[in-house]
Amino acid sequence: MKDNDMITISRCRGMERADGLHMKTVLGYTFPDFVDAISSRYGDRVCYRIYGSDTAFTFNQVRDYSESISARLLSLGIGKGDNVAIIGESSPMWMIMYLGIVSIGAVAIPILPDFPQCDVESIISLCCVKGIAASRKCMQKTEGMEGIPRFRLDDLMELKDGQEDDGLPLIGHEADPYELMIRRPKEEDIASIIFTSGTTGSSKGVMLTHMNLLRTADLSTDVYVRLRPGMKALSILPMAHVYEFTIGQLLPLMMGVEITFLGRQPAPSIVMSALKDVRPHVMLSVPLLIEKVYRSALLPLISGNGRFARLMGNPITRPIVHRLIGFILKRKFGGRIVFFGIGGAPLDRETEDFLHAIHFPYALGYGLTETSPLIAGCRPRYREQKPGYIGRIVSDDEVILLDIDGSGIGEIAVKGPNVMKGYYGRPDLNEDAFTENGFFRTGDLGCLDSEGRLAIKGRVKTMILGPGGENIYPEAIESILNNQEYVDESLVIPENGGLVALVRLNLEKMQKEMGLSLEQLKAAASDYLAKLRKEANSRLAAFSKLTGIREQETPFERTPTLKIKRYLYDGGCSG
Repeated sequence: MKDNDMITISRCRGMERADGLHMKTVLGYTFPDFVDAISSRYGDRVCYRIYGSDTAFTFNQVRDYSESISARLLSLGIGKGDNVAIIGESSPMWMIMYLGIVSIGAVAIPILPDFPQCDVESIISLCCVKGIAASRKCMQKTEGMEGIPRFRLDDLMELKDGQEDDGLPLIGHEADPYELMIRRPKEEDIASIIFTSGTTGSSKGVMLTHMNLLRTADLSTDVYVRLRPGMKALSILPMAHVYEFTIGQLLPLMMGVEITFLGRQPAPSIVMSALKDVRPHVMLSVPLLIEKVYRSALLPLISGNGRFARLMGNPITRPIVHRLIGFILKRKFGGRIVFFGIGGAPLDRETEDFLHAIHFPYALGYGLTETSPLIAGCRPRYREQKPGYIGRIVSDDEVILLDIDGSGIGEIAVKGPNVMKGYYGRPDLNEDAFTENGFFRTGDLGCLDSEGRLAIKGRVKTMILGPGGENIYPEAIESILNNQEYVDESLVIPENGGLVALVRLNLEKMQKEMGLSLEQLKAAASDYLAKLRKEANSRLAAFSKLTGIREQETPFERTPTLKIKRYLYDGGCSG
């Protein structure tokens, strides 16, 4: 579609920053500048720890070790424009390796550790990588790639002839300052190519520059969160995802924050133990974690306590109960949390309403890999949060909404220094991804309120055309279903001219609370689904009512950022 076929229904520029930029006042937006800045400011302060171990790295060590890796890569003939893959669990060594790669103008190819071996091999082959850095757990996914230097992330070792038991330390190589200086990249040079694993099923290589990543982080240091040296952060998300990399790593490091890595899979018991011990001020999460806390810990606290329930029913005492629950939740997160970032997927509205009511310091963010990732966000303050809305547009960005049906909802398109350079090796995709006047089309539907806050209404590609040409947003229907008792999650798909909901039930909870046998449970689940459909339809317009509902017996398949892979279920496949 050409620009003259579109109507811009709304336009919004990002909000102004509170003060000057932290980096650009004296430096450029490149990773060598970034390393120079954080090491000169914070020196021997600890910037990285691994939970449950004595491992710690200072800002100066991160600089020295990354320069040593840069020197070794140069001696191997790896330099400007060469691609080096990184695949492994989040750790200080992951970031040190990344900095060593990009500081000499080479390009890092972060790969999510959950990617299957066939995808890893495909990415490595497509990018013609000159080196592979992998953790022990992920090294087997790179087998068969002969003749390519390999580096083990766990202990920063260069493997001799690819053999696990034979290697040389990457740390200790003498870096020639002049050689590093002449190899310094420019702001517009590509730093990362990140392959998405989207809900549409097609993985694309997103080319992000030094400017894209570092400016996005820098613009957030004042607008969305104010941090101080010595504060602590807990990292539980994969660094190969740009949400964690930019907001969970670059931003805190700019401000001298000490980051502790979980060092293992983020099982709820491990996360809660780490929260108690680390007592972080900062943490990023996907919505699934806080939604589980709300449903498994907070709702039972209210509904299972008669006194709480009575006080909640009284408008005079309700705020007091909310504050008490807010205090309890903050204690569960270590007692010092000032910024709990939520992104990567939509947050359930019921959960958000509750977090807002109890004054929990949550902050929503919206964006894509293609936008490094942030487009809009809010501060973790009660008066600035607005349930149902993400927040205001990032400074230096311009957002327009491309008209869909004149309803005020349009496709979100953005232009700014955070927008990618393009898709790797896919000029065909680049042409479709941008409007003629240079705005990146996100594929998301949204609207703006009178104060410039952005709300997300769904995806262009998931929008369903109703029988009378109406636009139906399945996410709105799913929100109604997901807020019902015994519903864990749902997915609404078009089928045979109607709408069908696939619903994943919490059968264990249903059986326990209803006192049912296994034989009785199946019939009860069927009856519950029928009532669920009736209840949902009572709240929906005629053109968006459900024509069917089915139990989703197996968990929905998800992307690494825990979004449901919709494309696997469209057309009536129930999993």
